Amino acid sequence: MKLITAIIRPFKLDEVREALGAAGVSGLTVTEVKGFGRQKGHTELYRGAEYVVDFLPKLKVECAVADESFDAAVEAIAQSAGTGKVGDGKIFVTTLDQVIRIRTGEVDADAL
Repeated sequence: MKLITAIIRPFKLDEVREALGAAGVSGLTVTEVKGFGRQKGHTELYRGAEYVVDFLPKLKVECAVADESFDAAVEAIAQSAGTGKVGDGKIFVTTLDQVIRIRTGEVDADAL
């Protein structure tokens, strides 16, 4: 089992959600986050004054997947979240040792 954490542009959420659903991912968690990577933010103009926006708004999408669904899920995120421009985000993969569904006590793949 793997935990896929993707940092994506906010306007790409619906596309990513639909692509993950088509890839067989049954649930995900989305968190609003701010950060920067290589682009180091950007400058904006507000009422004639220029200021620097260091942290850009992003979304963190997390989903736990069985090993069989892993490749399809990562490919779905990469294809649907990409624009080909700087700031598209990153995908992080972590191995899950154990998953437990609190309500029923099911473990591992049954809990997903």
